[in-house]
Amino acid sequence: MAATAKKPAYKKESLGSRIFNVVNYTLLALIALACLLPFINVLASSFASTQELVEKKFVLFPTTFSLDAYKYIFSTSTIFQGLAVSIGTTIVGTAVSMLLTALMAYGLSRRYLYGRSFINFIVVFSMLFSGGMIPTFLVVKATGLIDSYWSLILPVAINAFNLIIMRNFFQALPDSLEESAKIDGANDFRILGSIMLPLALPSIATLSLFYGVTYWNTYTNAILYLTDSDKWPLQVLLRQIVIVSSGMEGDSSAVDIIPPAQTIKMAVIVVATLPMLIAYPFVQKHFTKGALLGAVKG
Repeated sequence: MAATAKKPAYKKESLGSRIFNVVNYTLLALIALACLLPFINVLASSFASTQELVEKKFVLFPTTFSLDAYKYIFSTSTIFQGLAVSIGTTIVGTAVSMLLTALMAYGLSRRYLYGRSFINFIVVFSMLFSGGMIPTFLVVKATGLIDSYWSLILPVAINAFNLIIMRNFFQALPDSLEESAKIDGANDFRILGSIMLPLALPSIATLSLFYGVTYWNTYTNAILYLTDSDKWPLQVLLRQIVIVSSGMEGDSSAVDIIPPAQTIKMAVIVVATLPMLIAYPFVQKHFTKGALLGAVKG
């Protein structure tokens, strides 16, 4: 009869190690709680009454539960209109950005590309220096994108950092994959679509989240390039609510809130943040892996 394998003997954890673990876990829990407190405060304040927010500066659990802020928000078409603009811009913008980023990253990852080093230098240079707000505005105006939804997408369609991550990922793949595909008669577009992109799904999921958050949170470009308030995304409407509620000058006719209460501001923040919080768990498992795959080797 074969001798049964003995279980490996584990060393007993020392007192110092246990104390370190307790202190470490306690500090991490406190830091996590400190990060969660603002979110809890915003969520609780959105369900609280206006009187309670006046009496209390910080609310973690409302004593008077109220849905008035959410009822008011969803009773006006302005919020739905801004929400539709933000969702459409995020979906179309993310798709366009990923398409352009993948095409350019694959091209720059090929060592036989003529002028590859110079183009890579320009990409890195753009991370350090930019033309600025006024030259960018003049370019957008000259191309006829003013008051167009494309003005929110095309000027920021390719992010240099995301491009470098995807380029490094493609560059790290063995050349034999491309050589075998070319022997079978595949062209560059077929290689990219059938071989490279399926292998790059973790990076695609991660970079899509980066682009999606950028488009969802955009408001500076919308203020600069969109003159029609009906085309404003949700973030700009949120900004107008904050301005009007603070007593400063603002376009109150574009907000449909007279007068805006503190609970309404908190509820709008929740509505504006919730879609990204819902989308994150679906790509969270690819997040670390996708970012590191293209960042390890340069």
